[in-house]
Amino acid sequence: MWEDSAQMPSPSNPSSPPYPLHNRQWTLADRAVGRAVRESDFALVTRPVPPLREGELLTRTLYLSAAPVMRRYMLQGGAGEKPLQFGEVMRGRGVGVVVASRNPRFAPGDFVQGKLGWQEFSVSDGSPYFMMYKIAQRIAPLSTGIGVLGVTGFTSYLGLLDVAQMQPGDRVLVSAAAGGVGSSIAQIAKRYGASRVVGIAGGPEKCRMLVERLGYDAAIDHRAEDLHERLGALLPDGLDVMFDNVGGATLDTALLHLRPDARIALCGRISEYLGDEEQPYALRNYQWLHKRYATMRSFFIYRMEEDFPRAERAMAGMIAAGALTFAEDVLEGLERMPEALIRLYSGANHGKQVVRVDPQAESYRDLNPWRSA
Repeated sequence: MWEDSAQMPSPSNPSSPPYPLHNRQWTLADRAVGRAVRESDFALVTRPVPPLREGELLTRTLYLSAAPVMRRYMLQGGAGEKPLQFGEVMRGRGVGVVVASRNPRFAPGDFVQGKLGWQEFSVSDGSPYFMMYKIAQRIAPLSTGIGVLGVTGFTSYLGLLDVAQMQPGDRVLVSAAAGGVGSSIAQIAKRYGASRVVGIAGGPEKCRMLVERLGYDAAIDHRAEDLHERLGALLPDGLDVMFDNVGGATLDTALLHLRPDARIALCGRISEYLGDEEQPYALRNYQWLHKRYATMRSFFIYRMEEDFPRAERAMAGMIAAGALTFAEDVLEGLERMPEALIRLYSGANHGKQVVRVDPQAESYRDLNPWRSA
């Protein structure tokens, strides 16, 4: 929340916000080497927001995303990033509203998604590094800009249709199906003609959600059921497409169930993020790729940036048509960012893990104090 009205940038002078502004930030305090992430790995500090220089913009954070890759940011970098140093702001994508700007491409009142970091305010120069995209749609809540209508959703859409090249009639398997990426894949697959979609998740509640809310034909509880046996029962003729977010033993078992010319899209490997990076899981059943003339392809969603507008249009259209629902697990307050990240590794989240930083976030869509008349 704004501490008082004097801290809110004035629409009458949008390029020069009043100062001082105080910014709460989560910074890196320790590295989760060989162990799980814990809250003491982060420190919550308050620092002043620097004055804007030419070309910069100031964004007020509305929502922040928690993603499994963030542990890698703490250790060796990951996703092309340098490792964080102690005292640096934790990296992460978020949705915000531009409250002041000296950048001609962004105006006060613009809603954006991008690299905002774990903080209440973000100063950026709009360069490609920050990956700042204006949010055009007004169909769904703004929080979807870091979920189904953001990079997470683009990963689902482009990974399934462009990378795995799913075709009508295909039988599809999705691991970590109740997570941010997995939670929309079944509905996209059905929209484009999949004959059957099976999801893997942890726990009966998540499995019920997959079938009752998210369009999956069946779900496998990897905590309570034998994956190999259940795949044989649910996909007796094998699978044409696997969208893999888990890696490790889950992927290895799925290789035994490939149909001829099957395609696997390697999106993530959350099962290995808490393990030894120097000795990753070694696939034992890789020979089935050759036996089934199958392909396995990894992808990095930011290399597909030119396709983001196409994905946003398609998925927003699906929401408008009632063909796509989405699952969000929303925690309240910047203070809960470490908890949000830890929940991912324990499997406690149900859908895309989001933190609402500003409790008034959605009201700004209708009453936007920064938008010029």
